[in-house]
Amino acid sequence: MDINIIAIQPIVALIAGILILIMPRLLAYIVAIYLIFIGISGLLGTGGLENIGQRLGI
Repeated sequence: MDINIIAIQPIVALIAGILILIMPRLLAYIVAIYLIFIGISGLLGTGGLENIGQRLGI
């Protein structure tokens, strides 16, 4: 079974929106987790950590 990240995004957004309406304080945690996830996937998705080491000259 192949799960595409594009198909999951609307479902995650809907669930997050409902949770934020129920618990507004949850917004900060959802945003923080989202930013951490996007940052890590961006670093690993562009060639992994070895690519970062090459850019830094390590």
